[in-house]
Parts: sequence; structure tokens; C-alpha cells
Amino acid sequence: MNLKIELERESDNRWIAEVMELPGCMAYGKTRTDALAKAKALALRVLADRFEHGEPVPAGDELFSIA
Repeated sequence: MNLKIELERESDNRWIAEVMELPGCMAYGKTRTDALAKAKALALRVLADRFEHGEPVPAGDELFSIA
């Protein structure tokens, strides 16, 4: 599975990155790179939590793509 991350610049110049396949998984950053790193870290935490609780977790070689 490949998790798609959408990036957008807000009116206050912050960046927001949202992992589309994980509802509510989004992060702000001062830069595009910062927002992307925070979103990836959050997505990994969400997946780890799901794994620990026996919920389905996506598998595959490519976990992230950038839109």
C-alpha cells in the first residue's frame, strides 16, 4: 500500500500535510519539508497503534507518495 500525502500552503504561510488514507492524520509545519516529516511520523504512529491493537495495517514496499 502507498499512503498519499497531500500538501497545501495556508494563508498564514504554514504548510499542512494530510495522509489521505488515514482520516484525521494531518500535521502543520513552518516549511513544506517540516510538515511532510511531521505527517509521516504521525502516520507511522497511527499504524503502530493499529498494529498493537490488532487492527489491519497496510503492507507493501512503498508506504508514502507525495501529491
